[in-house]
Amino acid sequence: MFYNKLLDILLRPIFRGGVWQLLDCLPAWEGNWTNDCYIAFAWQGNGEEKILIAVNYSSGQGQCYVRLPFYNMGGHSWLLRDLIGESIYEREGDDLQAKGLYLDEPAWKIYVFSLDIKNV
Repeated sequence: MFYNKLLDILLRPIFRGGVWQLLDCLPAWEGNWTNDCYIAFAWQGNGEEKILIAVNYSSGQGQCYVRLPFYNMGGHSWLLRDLIGESIYEREGDDLQAKGLYLDEPAWKIYVFSLDIKNV
């Protein structure tokens, strides 16, 4: 089931024609090294399409802030829809742009987020 869903996601045009970027995963607080257990990537499509993939690839819980490369996030609320799972999160664009996306996830957790402006 997971691999079927992943293969369906990879058919999206953004993965062939979008701009890819490796992202920084910063410590959630001083002395917390678990940000080293994360890897994150982003794609931006020709339009407004944005995808974020983040993985805690360790065998334990980890925390980090993922720095997002999208510069037009401020002033909006954003919906982060997990295309692999069922989660939908609402986050403020000003916070995402200033601090990044905070993650506090269990071992081996993966997200494939589609980022969309929340319609009022």
